[in-house]
Amino acid sequence: MNDERTINIGLMGLGVVGSGVLRIIREKARVLAKETGRNLHVKRILVREKGKDRGVDVNPAILTSNPDDILDDPTIHIVIELIGGVEPAYAYAKRAIQAGKHLVTGNKDVMAEHGPELLRLAGERNVDVYYEASVGGGIPLIGSFRSDLVANEIHEFYAIINGTTNYILTRMSREGAALPAVLADAQRLGYAEADPTKDVEGIDAAFKLAILTSLAFRTHVDPGAIYREGIMQLEPADFRYAQDLGYVIKLLAVGRQDNGRYQAAVYPALVPQAAPLANVDGVYNAVYVVGDLVGNVMFYGRGAGSEPTASAIVADVIDVAHNIISGVTNRIPYALDAAKTLKPMAEIESRYYFRLWAADRPGVLAKIAAVCGTNHISIASVIQKEADPVDRTAELVFTTHAANERAMRDAVGDIEGLDVVKRVAGFLRIADVGETA
Repeated sequence: MNDERTINIGLMGLGVVGSGVLRIIREKARVLAKETGRNLHVKRILVREKGKDRGVDVNPAILTSNPDDILDDPTIHIVIELIGGVEPAYAYAKRAIQAGKHLVTGNKDVMAEHGPELLRLAGERNVDVYYEASVGGGIPLIGSFRSDLVANEIHEFYAIINGTTNYILTRMSREGAALPAVLADAQRLGYAEADPTKDVEGIDAAFKLAILTSLAFRTHVDPGAIYREGIMQLEPADFRYAQDLGYVIKLLAVGRQDNGRYQAAVYPALVPQAAPLANVDGVYNAVYVVGDLVGNVMFYGRGAGSEPTASAIVADVIDVAHNIISGVTNRIPYALDAAKTLKPMAEIESRYYFRLWAADRPGVLAKIAAVCGTNHISIASVIQKEADPVDRTAELVFTTHAANERAMRDAVGDIEGLDVVKRVAGFLRIADVGETA
């Protein structure tokens, strides 16, 4: 189909999401044609194995294992990139733009590492790059940050943007289960990969955070520079004590800016039970945003899966189709402020939770308090939770007032060195997330 009433699409990748995109475009063909005023036609599909069963009927004639069949075809207007990973996806995306094709992608790795370059190149070539599905699946985040919130100065945001870890933490919180057992369940159910490293170590969340931070604060953020902690060190006791203190534990991606500097970090944190983010459970994602005009708002929904992600991809395709018909591109310019700098994690301030096992005898608390005082750490509360009469040790749980990160880590290191302390078993930040949406 090469007539002027048809917009031809090259689909790169026919996995779970790609199959979902193809299915939507086919099943909703009449609705999409009515919406755009054009027929959306998938002309070519790039796959690795042509004979593989993907659960969707495909004419073998449109399948190809040669990317040139899409990238060098002048009749293809839109390229949908769903390969995943950085290479060869980045090379294909760049070639598509250079060839004058519009790009729709769900690739967080490419957009986190090369997004500014691709967007700049698209501006030069007068084509569009849309990437709503790269963060939050079907949750409308990218468009909201680029347009709906553009009148705001975003002060900070807190995001739960990895469904695998949120599922694991929800189960641990509700059931008191140990992390290895819950992770095994998540893998069996398909929520976690055979190698879950990118999820449980916060790598996936850091790439998504790089994209959100770049949009929110209008500056390029290197995902490799983002501070991150994973969840593997968490123990069931942390969830019990968090609940006793009025919190839940979530893996947060946090962005803040102030006076030309910004913070971007991923770490597990205690979130107040009354906060909206505390009720984001299972595989759901959410982003809580604080803007100077809009106040506090939260975006919530399924962050992954074939249908939500495919929905975001097709929505981007529709938007690009409208642009093609109207003869416009880059309606929302992407400008970066190179003067903004990343604030080192050591300089941030937070409240903290930590627990430890120490000798069960008089004078222990005084020694710990003295170390905290020396490091300018103010203790907010201390509770003795359990005691072992055989070892003559007690488990103590502390929370602090706001303190400097470097000072807090120095204090914890000094506490671990005390002869009365057996081990520091947990160390978490307390997130000051608003308790009303």
